[in-house]
This record gives sequence, C-alpha cells and structure tokens, in this order.
Amino acid sequence: MDRAVETEVAALTEQVERLCRGTERVVSPAELRTKIVAAAAEGRPLRIKLGLDPTAPDIHLGHTVVLRKLRDFQDLGHEVHLVIGDFTGRIGDPSGKSETRRQLTGPEVAANAATYVRQLHKILDPERTRVRFNSEWLAPLQFAEVVALASRATVAQMLERDDFAGRFRDRRAIHLHEFFYALMQGYDSVALRADVEIGGTDQTFNLMMAREIQRDYGQAPEAVVITPLLVGTDGVAKMSKSLNNYIGIDEPPQEMFGKVMSLPDHLIREYFLTCTRVPAEEVEQMGRDIVAGSLHPRDAKLQLGAAIVTLYHGAEAGARARQQFLQVFSQGGLPDDLPERPLPPDWGSTPVDLLVALQLSTSRGEAKRLVQQGAVEIDGRRLTDPAAPVAAVAGAVVRAGKRAFCRIGA
Repeated sequence: MDRAVETEVAALTEQVERLCRGTERVVSPAELRTKIVAAAAEGRPLRIKLGLDPTAPDIHLGHTVVLRKLRDFQDLGHEVHLVIGDFTGRIGDPSGKSETRRQLTGPEVAANAATYVRQLHKILDPERTRVRFNSEWLAPLQFAEVVALASRATVAQMLERDDFAGRFRDRRAIHLHEFFYALMQGYDSVALRADVEIGGTDQTFNLMMAREIQRDYGQAPEAVVITPLLVGTDGVAKMSKSLNNYIGIDEPPQEMFGKVMSLPDHLIREYFLTCTRVPAEEVEQMGRDIVAGSLHPRDAKLQLGAAIVTLYHGAEAGARARQQFLQVFSQGGLPDDLPERPLPPDWGSTPVDLLVALQLSTSRGEAKRLVQQGAVEIDGRRLTDPAAPVAAVAGAVVRAGKRAFCRIGA
C-alpha cells in the first residue's frame, strides 16, 4: 500500500476510534467511517445533530457526556446542528416517563432555550455550532403531510417502547400525541439531512426511529452515536438534580472538586472516559495500576477532579482546587478563601439557627440532619445536639459537612 494511502487510512481509523470512545453503542462504526469519507470527498463537514427539548436548562456533568462527544466531532472539522424542540417541547419526550408530560408553553420553551444555548457554548465551539428551532419545518406541515408522517410507524412499534409498554400494561393513559414525538424527532433529521445523530441510551428508540424515517423519505439513514447515562455521585442512580447526585458545570471549583472526590471508586474510569479529555490509553493504564495496587484510587480521583475543574474553570483553578482539597481534608487545614459572614443580632441560639444564619445550610431540616450526623463543628468542637444552646463568637470557624466553611465576622 502506498505510504500516503497508509497515512490517510491510519488517520481515518484514529478519527473513528476517537468518535467511538466512551460510547455505549455506535450504529454503526462502518457507516460512520463511510460517511466521513464521503463528506471529505464532497468537501463538506458532516452534519451532526443533537435534539434538545429545553425543559431543564441547568447543565450538569450528565448532560456533558453527549456534549463532549459533539465537541469531538467539531474538533475533527465537523458541524453540530442543535435542534431546539420549541415544537416537540410542547409535547414533551415520553422517554422514561410513567405518565404524560405537561405540555410546555411557548414562552417557557423560549426562556429555557436561551439559557441552554448560553451554557452549551461553554463546551461547544460556537463557530461550528448551528442552532435551529424545529417549529421552522414542523409548524408549516399540512394535515395530509402529518398523516403521511404518521403512516411511517405502527402502533405495535410504539408499544415496543418500555415506557409505553409499562403504561399500557398498567392501564395508565397514553395519549395519541405522545406517539408523535419520535416521528417528529425523526422528521427533524429529514429536514436537516443529518449525517449523524447523538443521544443517550434513553433516546435509543427515538434515534433508531429517525433512521427508518430518513429511509422512508429517500435519504441515507444517519449514523447513530449512543452515549451512556452518567451515574451520579451516589454511585447508583442516573445523575439528576432532583436526586441531588449531580455535579453542575457552573458550580464553584472547590464544590465541583469535592463532589468528584466523593465518587465511589468504581466510577473513576467511566468519569475519565466520558467527562475529560485524558487519553483513553492513560485511563486504561490507571485502571491497571489501581488493580495492581501501585496507584491509590484517591490519587486517581485527585487527577480526575483537577481535570474536570480545569475544563470548566481553567488550569489554575484546577490546580488550586486540588491543593485546597489536600489542605483541608488530608492535612486538617482550612481553605485559603475562607468566607467571613457576620451573625445578625437575632440569629437564635442553637446549632440549627447558626447554620441557617451563616448560610451554611439551605433549610432547617438539612441543618438538623447535619448536626445529628456529627458533621458540624465550631473551632474543631463537634456539635451533636440540634437544640442545645451554642456560643458563637466573632472569629470562630464553623464547619458544616465536608465542604462548607465560614468564619464568623465581627
């Protein structure tokens, strides 16, 4: 084989391997490879699609698994098309839902979309990102066209979905408009002539339906890149704000780093592969070193925390967060940026009153739990009775839980 051809083949193989890294499934690597070659021959980037129904605009690391994969495509010269579901969002994605979702209003969708796009640009390259609203092509459809679209799928196909099957079995309502969600998402791919679509495992049905609809409309089916759903900091459930097991990308560096350090050891590899840019071979070597006992899991998490904080706050913040963590948790010290807050004259008298007054707890219930768990200290003295009077003087350091500190101001 000619040396130039060998180099080209090797580069193509490396590109496909990078795009498949950390994914749950790709349908299929061979199709993806063919599309890359064809797009290059046509002198254009691949059109990579991500559909977003902006119902939860606060982005956490769970969302970034898909976004990081989009950035991989952008770094290789391809173009991302974000489809904001201002039309489908009025239905709501039924994936994983046990009941009909509340339909969003136009203003709600618009407000969520604006917030979402602003946060997405922290990860995606704005120069290679195109934002589209699917009302552009879905709203003008005539009723005859909607009927034609509906004819592309059967009720039996729809009832294959786990969420619909469960609701049907339990005799819980399934409204006809919910069947249209997957069909409209598929039509989005037709309108965009998408080459590739990315989504989490909970989107598998919708993604595969899009391939079939593109075929029915005479287009080559998009390749599908399915990413795993990131397990949250509890090590059990999918990352979610409602479960309080999330790491937000807008959180302060110290908070973000501390949450990473709280991860169960078995999630280290997954987080490295899906949430950082550390090369896969380095990640696999770390895994072997942990098994061999030459690398302690805590040291691997120190690297992980610094890598994640660096992505969202910069290298200096990543290094500082690591240093602060070691200073506070390994050496029993205090953070350098310890906040100082004055106590109001009428703050109360109990540990619960103290935590709420110093904003170290969001509620009295949470404050009471922290005290009962022995997680509250004043100048190193542990408080265990939520109702016992406590002396709080200016200059005293109050600690609540693992990462919340405050010095009482004068």
